[in-house]
Amino acid sequence: MQRLIFIFLFIGIASHSQNQVKAVLKDSTALKAKTIFGVDTFGTLYYATDNNTFNKKAKDTTITYANFQLGEITTANTFNPLKINLFYKDFNTVVILDNRLAEVYKIDFNTLQNYKNVSFVSTGYDNTLWIFNQDLQQLELYDYKTNKLKQKTVPVQSEVLDLKSDYNNCYMLTEKYLYIYNYFGSLISKHPNIGYESLAFSKAHLVLKKENNLFLLSKNSDDILPLKHPNLLINQFLVTNETLYLYHDKILRHYQLKQE
Repeated sequence: MQRLIFIFLFIGIASHSQNQVKAVLKDSTALKAKTIFGVDTFGTLYYATDNNTFNKKAKDTTITYANFQLGEITTANTFNPLKINLFYKDFNTVVILDNRLAEVYKIDFNTLQNYKNVSFVSTGYDNTLWIFNQDLQQLELYDYKTNKLKQKTVPVQSEVLDLKSDYNNCYMLTEKYLYIYNYFGSLISKHPNIGYESLAFSKAHLVLKKENNLFLLSKNSDDILPLKHPNLLINQFLVTNETLYLYHDKILRHYQLKQE
């Protein structure tokens, strides 16, 4: 009986040890950037330089946008290349750009009739943004064309660390939990935060960072798996489909994600 228990225990440990994802280096790009915001499936880079200029670099062509009155770009969501949103937290303002980086809309939350103190912004469907209302401690789906709330969630009781989304889901990382919402604002699932600090997201995968370690949560899965990667300091990280990007020492390295 003891031998049988040992066999089952050994099989369980062996199978669990194989439950990880490996990042295999496939390419690298020299890039001098202050912050990298996104890489699309065609290899187009979206990043900010030291002078707070937003750049879109496709092959040998680079176009830029700058709004020096608003200061530093806090975040930029490039999920929808036709409606790129830049968030300037210091001025509580979002700027919407088209695919040529022309300004098409500006939302100054300070001047709205119902003032909003916003700390995080991410892309929603159509003309909506997911915003975290710092004063009410709740996530809101805001239609900037009609100036109306489409949805709002139950207030959270811990500090928000990061926010990412696409048309269908929104992922909010707090000090206590990772919350996953659908586009109606309904809570799909939540996972305890065991030290995760930030996240990156694409259509297929969510990547979580804890110190210098990465973990992967695949779509339609509840298992958060360790992601084996080279022992590099992770200054910034992104994920696009099956490709992980790590930025360090002015080099953007491209890794293929492979299940082991």
